[in-house]
Amino acid sequence: MNILEKIVTRKKEEVAEAKLKNPVEKLEKTDFFQRDPISLVAHLTKKNSSGIIAEFKRKSPSKGIINAVADVAETTTGYARAGAAALSILTDEDFFGGANQNLIIGRQHNVCPILRKDFTIDEYQVIEAKSIGADAILLIAAILTPQQILQLGSLAKSLGLEVLLEVHNQQEIEETIAHNYVAESIDLVGVNNRNLKTFEVSIETSMRLSELIPDNFVKISESGISNPVSINQLKQYGYQGFLIGENFMKTDHPAKACQEFIQSL
Repeated sequence: MNILEKIVTRKKEEVAEAKLKNPVEKLEKTDFFQRDPISLVAHLTKKNSSGIIAEFKRKSPSKGIINAVADVAETTTGYARAGAAALSILTDEDFFGGANQNLIIGRQHNVCPILRKDFTIDEYQVIEAKSIGADAILLIAAILTPQQILQLGSLAKSLGLEVLLEVHNQQEIEETIAHNYVAESIDLVGVNNRNLKTFEVSIETSMRLSELIPDNFVKISESGISNPVSINQLKQYGYQGFLIGENFMKTDHPAKACQEFIQSL
């Protein structure tokens, strides 16, 4: 069983537990559930947008602890002040040290769009994302069938949430967004530059796959972006969003690192 399979197995257990603790009826009564989400697409594509989606992530399966002490409110507001177009906040607890409460805090302190970064496999999680203040959800092609992507994406869009589909290779693109019935439930396509088998990272993955992604999707490059030169290279391939977490979070002052990065673009 690889790490992704372990995460999905655990996620199924988590969702079952959450449904008992916080049923859908309770989620739908939260204050955040009634708010109008902010468009991630609009913030990434508007004039003079940095395109940076700054991520709050405490740890990862490949790196272990990245930053166990950073304050959520201080870091996320610092990201926004630095010029990040949007935020990404991990909510997976076991493997990434995240929590729903982190996203709630991020929402309470920021007015920019927030992507809920998690392993979404169940409709319950889409409703949960809305209830904790997310504006967009992540769907990972490697763990979902085209039918599941359609189902989860359609529900998200009916709630006003935008959908980022993450792909890793040509096969995943051909099996998902190449089909119109699936593509209609997706707003953005993210290429994860991390090889899920070897965990090696290369932005050449984004470059290689860019021409396979239709231009009607906002293209996002994820993982392995560590310098402004990479951003300028990726823009030439049509990318408008750049998800960066570890490069900022591994420092003592993530928000300052983000500011310095954006200033050097």
